[in-house]
Amino acid sequence: MEQYIVTGMSCAACQARVEKAVSQLDGVTSCAVSLLTNSMGVEGDVSDEVIIEAVKKAGYGASVKGSHAARSVDGKGNAAGNARTDYEDELKDKETPVLKRRLIYSVVFLVFLMYITMGHNMLGFPIPKFLTHNHTGLTLTQMILALIVMVINGKFFKSGFNSLIHGAPNMDTLVALGSSVSFGWSLYVFYKMTFLITNGTPNMELMSYYHDELYFEAAAMIPALITVGKMLEAMSKGRTTDALKSLMRLAPKTAVVIRDEGEVTVEVDELRVGDIFAVRPGESIPVDGEIIEGDTAVNEAAITGESIPVDKTAGDRVIAATINTSGYIRCRALRVGEDTTLSKIIQMVSDAAATKAPIARIADKVSGVFVPSVMGIAIIVIIGWLIAGESVSGALARGISVLVISCPCALGLATPVAIMVGNGMGAKNGILYKTSEALELTGKADICVMDKTGTITTGQPVVTDIRPVEGMDEKALLSLAYALEYKSEHPLAKAIVAYAKEADTELIEVDEFKALPGNGIEAAIDETTLWAGSLKFIGERADIDIRYRDMADELSGQGKTPLLFASDGELVGIIAVADAIREDSAEAISRLKDMGLKTVMLTGDNERTARAIAAEVGVDDVIAGVLPDGKADAIAGLKSTGKVIMVGDGINDAPALTSADIGIAIGAGTDVAIDSADIVLMNSNISDVVHAVDLSRATLKNIKENLFWAFFYNLICIPLAAGLFGLKLNPMIGAAAMSLSSFTVCMNALRLNLHKLRR
Repeated sequence: MEQYIVTGMSCAACQARVEKAVSQLDGVTSCAVSLLTNSMGVEGDVSDEVIIEAVKKAGYGASVKGSHAARSVDGKGNAAGNARTDYEDELKDKETPVLKRRLIYSVVFLVFLMYITMGHNMLGFPIPKFLTHNHTGLTLTQMILALIVMVINGKFFKSGFNSLIHGAPNMDTLVALGSSVSFGWSLYVFYKMTFLITNGTPNMELMSYYHDELYFEAAAMIPALITVGKMLEAMSKGRTTDALKSLMRLAPKTAVVIRDEGEVTVEVDELRVGDIFAVRPGESIPVDGEIIEGDTAVNEAAITGESIPVDKTAGDRVIAATINTSGYIRCRALRVGEDTTLSKIIQMVSDAAATKAPIARIADKVSGVFVPSVMGIAIIVIIGWLIAGESVSGALARGISVLVISCPCALGLATPVAIMVGNGMGAKNGILYKTSEALELTGKADICVMDKTGTITTGQPVVTDIRPVEGMDEKALLSLAYALEYKSEHPLAKAIVAYAKEADTELIEVDEFKALPGNGIEAAIDETTLWAGSLKFIGERADIDIRYRDMADELSGQGKTPLLFASDGELVGIIAVADAIREDSAEAISRLKDMGLKTVMLTGDNERTARAIAAEVGVDDVIAGVLPDGKADAIAGLKSTGKVIMVGDGINDAPALTSADIGIAIGAGTDVAIDSADIVLMNSNISDVVHAVDLSRATLKNIKENLFWAFFYNLICIPLAAGLFGLKLNPMIGAAAMSLSSFTVCMNALRLNLHKLRR
């Protein structure tokens, strides 16, 4: 997805206009514009120049997003440049300072204007003698002060009328029309007053015109109050991107690289794949790498959300922006620039903000016709009240109130602000939603399908049982097994070796080691022949009592793999190995079921082993013995009964992750699985599936609250401003209400930050 920055947008109507203009281009497959971040994501085979030109023709500006424009590649193929810094600069709140200055200047002149219209006219505050009872002089003063305020806030008028000329009126159009009509009517009244003076009209009649017909204060107050709302909106919008900005600030600026001359401090952007760098206790790890020297504990909370430091030693991977808490380590750089885990997280959150959730389409459809409809309603209201006998000024006041109280911004912001906050919360907790659609749909899922190996289980076999025959003790059996399995590369052999090392078992050297076909090993110790392998393999080389055959069957029924050991034709014992179930699997599955999801375990293992694991963790159903393409077929079958989440970690899970409604990849899994998924769990805990669903539901609830408020506000306030409830609403009150509506939506979205994910 190519991303662009769009300038000149002020409301949801602008957003809809830009989307429509770009979507109509030949070659564009999808276009999503974010009013929140002023960004646009476009997919398809269209040049940047054509897209930018289409946006310009629609009346707005566009440029390629800095994270793409600033990207460069060095001679070795490493990503270079400081794209993250450019993107961080794009996210800075540049609106608030500008709006604050405009507001301050506006208030200075508004104070003088309101002193005359309310202080003097209503409360009798003193004014200079030459203006006392000088109604034309006071009117002229009001006009000048109002005009100054309107010029200060000229952006509303420029944007509003420009959009109107392009046939795509926006919120600024409503503000510009409301203020301009107020000013224009007042100017007409002023000329009428001067005409009456030249015809000798008594002063009392002039006073009536002066008090009842002038709306200069409304012409100035409308843009000033909207500026207040815009400033509050900009401040709250700025806070919605705080999580993304805090992620960017995590990135270290420098790194200590090992050169011929010793340790040299360089800019992080100068690091290349293969460079050796050093990290002292308390320092941030600059890029993704592998420890080649030293032991330490690394705090990975910034990436995974887990606060407990993880022990690391030579051969272990480290991630950029995590903190080295204890020992001095040297590492080899594996991923630099935009390839680091942190950069990919930032890009995922950024891309998600540039996509559009399905629920947003409701607001989009309304926004596309909202402003023209409001303008039509305002005209009908004015004509209707004139027919009903209302004065021209009174009818205009109600029409203007309709214009300035309507708020398409609240509709446009209802979804993206909640999506941005939800994505930010997810990122802080190690849950990465790649798209807004993924964030929305996860909470709507009916079925959660989980791969067994590496998802429900750790994917690392461990020893579970040691069963020596009569006359043989456990220590002797383990010693013999250690000697036999030490030279084997089989994963089950490695589990026995690891267990033996942990038990400080002495290693006995074997001779004539052979890995034989049929799941077995043969070796010799002091002319004694030893074998290790499956029940079938050992059964062909040694006598096995029925008790031990039953024991092996019992262990198999528990989902374990029994390995039998024999010496000179006699069975000496059984050691069972199993893929260890994750500590949080049973609780996570239980919580998913409590949330109303059906849980299914999907595995290529045999039915017997799968059923044993399923019984232990409590899943509702099991689909066993399926190949990778069979997993995708199984997901397709389940989709006919509801929306399906697929959780997996391996290459063989990629087809299923892609075919599911929502694919969730365990972060420690393969790159293929992560690329195929819609959500990535950086912490590699299955309990984060629960958190992903929970956060999705909380975000969706917040979006619905925002949409309700936005629709309810307009449905109530527009008829109120039109006078249908018998009230005469001052245009200034309408402008104030409009200012608060968008701010309320943004603040409601920020409440998501208070949502607690139970860990």
